[in-house]
Amino acid sequence: MTPEAQPTKGTIRVLQLYPRDMNIYGDWGNALVLQQRIKWHGYTPELLEYNVDDDFPDDIDIIVGGGGQDSGQLVIQDDLQARADQLRKLADDGAPMLVICGLYQLFGKFFKTSAGPVIPGISILDVETHGTDERLIGNVTLKSSEFGDVLGYENHSGQTTLGPGVQPLGTVTKGAGNNSKDGHEGARYRNVVASYLHGSLLPKNPAIADFLIRTAAERKYGTFVPGTPDDDYARLAREHAARRPR
Repeated sequence: MTPEAQPTKGTIRVLQLYPRDMNIYGDWGNALVLQQRIKWHGYTPELLEYNVDDDFPDDIDIIVGGGGQDSGQLVIQDDLQARADQLRKLADDGAPMLVICGLYQLFGKFFKTSAGPVIPGISILDVETHGTDERLIGNVTLKSSEFGDVLGYENHSGQTTLGPGVQPLGTVTKGAGNNSKDGHEGARYRNVVASYLHGSLLPKNPAIADFLIRTAAERKYGTFVPGTPDDDYARLAREHAARRPR
């Protein structure tokens, strides 16, 4: 029996939020990594997209969202508000989510742009973001108690501060992170992982990908039976990224 013909442990459905407008610096690659690693773990991936005015699919196991320019955030803001109750319910119920940069900001309370307009968030995360004239750009390394060293690339002028309802993803050892002041990067709430790190993030950080998959499987099936992913390229990518200058 070929590997493709082997029975799987079940289906895991991954939804990419707003890939048409929020997919900058390769963030769509996070969904592709999840698709492949779900296969390596012996489950069947189902990769879905949700864009403005689409029907929101049922029975979603993992949600992934990327970054975008301010213009992209303005395009999706009304639709995101319309879906806020569904997304908050999923987050509070423990659904694993990964939101990057622009959607990290809009999963918070608000993003006040440098030009003045305020884009309301959906308040899943206790964070707020203010646009500035300072651009935080370059390679980033951070220490995370959950995921070890996390590596990526930031490019943002919005600066985010965390409230008491969230924890940082990690402490920055190279780069800026959420802002130019406190040394934190990203945010954690229940099974939501939020970060400014592009690259895309998951190819160099398989521990985060496996957290999302494990959490989804346990939530859906009551248990997670890991497979044997091939992490050779991820290790090489991490070694190379760690040597890169800021």
